[in-house]
Amino acid sequence: MRSRPIGLLLSTLAGAVLAFGGTTAASASPAPAPGSVPSGDVGAADGCYTWSGTLQEGSSGEAVRQLQIRVAGYPGTGNQIAIDGAFGPATKAAVSRFQAAYGLAADGIAGPATFNKIYQLQDDDCTPVNFTYAELNRCNSDWSGGKVSAATARANALVTMWKLQAMRHAMGDRPMTVNGGFRSVSCNSAVGGAANSRHMYGHAADLGAGSQGFCALAQAARNHGFTEILGPGYPGHNDHTHVAGGSGRFWSAPSCGI
Repeated sequence: MRSRPIGLLLSTLAGAVLAFGGTTAASASPAPAPGSVPSGDVGAADGCYTWSGTLQEGSSGEAVRQLQIRVAGYPGTGNQIAIDGAFGPATKAAVSRFQAAYGLAADGIAGPATFNKIYQLQDDDCTPVNFTYAELNRCNSDWSGGKVSAATARANALVTMWKLQAMRHAMGDRPMTVNGGFRSVSCNSAVGGAANSRHMYGHAADLGAGSQGFCALAQAARNHGFTEILGPGYPGHNDHTHVAGGSGRFWSAPSCGI
């Protein structure tokens, strides 16, 4: 988490309502009820979103939905988790994988240690520290003109970024090159994108080779919630690796064994 202005922290602690990524309003969580999380176990109120207590299988609500966004990159090979606010077995498994990835006790219960790690990984606009909205939208400034509302496209891009953060960590935390993400219908047409491109929904990102290489990126993406992976050997994708979420599954990077 990047440095947070003192004034913002004080206003958050006072119960100020913060905008979540510019699309969903979220207020700072109330102080834990007696007997939940002991005072001091969870760090000072976060500039994006603050959890209190613990979340586990059977929990539900906005706090769970916020957690699901952050662990969306840990669904297990070939899977993706629903961002629905219901803490079921798939969310528990994703939380466990997130915990294991960062050396925490992997019990699938989200408590102070899990939340504090998330606070370290996110900026005040709720993006993961290594990715930005600007990287995921080189088309326009307001996320408009796609196949979904601007708010939905931006929210989908946020989930995509958290998947990329998980993938980046699994690949040794080396910098990852994002060449583009969301496209309006007109931007998609201008670059010759497919008529049903997931870029127009905010689900997709095109990755440069970076230090990892196109095939390593395509292979790793299978483990981090991407239901669409296109890379070397697939027409038009020899110069980048395309990853996306959304319904269905289509993986094709023949030169990489996918």
